Amino acid sequence: MKSFAFTFLLLWSSSFAGAQTSALNGPVGNIDAQRAAISAERSRLEAGFLTEDAACYKKFAVNSCLGQVNTRRREAMADLRRQEILLNDEERKLKGAQQIRKTEEKSSPEKLQQEAERRSKAVEDYQGRLTREKDKQQERGVAAANEAAAREANTAKLQAHQKKIQARTERQADTAGKAKEFEARQAEAQERRAQHEADQLKRAKPPAKPLPLPQ
Repeated sequence: MKSFAFTFLLLWSSSFAGAQTSALNGPVGNIDAQRAAISAERSRLEAGFLTEDAACYKKFAVNSCLGQVNTRRREAMADLRRQEILLNDEERKLKGAQQIRKTEEKSSPEKLQQEAERRSKAVEDYQGRLTREKDKQQERGVAAANEAAAREANTAKLQAHQKKIQARTERQADTAGKAKEFEARQAEAQERRAQHEADQLKRAKPPAKPLPLPQ
C-alpha cells in the first residue's frame, strides 16, 4: 500500500511538472483534475483499509493488526494531504501570476489604447443621447406651443361665432321690436282715421224730417 502511494506521488510529480509548462493555457483546470484524482485515490485507499480492518477482526491479535493498518492509513492519508497542500500552493501561485499578467495586459499600450477608445466611444454615446434627448424636448416644446396656439385659435373662432350669433339675435330682436312699434303706430293711425271718418259722417248727416201733424 505504501509503495503504491509512493508510485502515485511520482506520477503526480511528473504530471505536475508537465502542467507547469502549460500553466498559462489551462492551469486551474489541470489542478482541479489532479485534486479530483487525489480525492479518488483517498476513497480507494480508505476502502482498502476498511477491508483490512475487517480482516483484522478475524485474527487473534486484533489490536496489533488494527494498529498496523492505522499506521499505514495515516501515512497514506498524510501523503495525499501533502500532495493537496502542494496543489493549493501551486494554485495560489498560478492565480497570482494570472493576476499579474492581467495587470500587465491592462497596462500594455494596446490595452491603454483600447481603453481610451472605449472611453471616447462612451463619451460620444453619452453626448449623442444628450443631443437626442434635447431634440426630443425641443420637439415636445414645439408641439405643445402649436397645440396651445391651436386651442387659442379655436377659442377665438368660437368667441367670434358666439358674438355673431348674439349680434344677429340682437338685430332680430331690434327688428322685431321696430316691427311691433310700426304695427302699433299703423293701428293707432288707422284707429284715428276711422274715428275721424266717423266724426265727419256725423257732421255731414242731414237733419231728420219733422213728423207729420196729426189730422
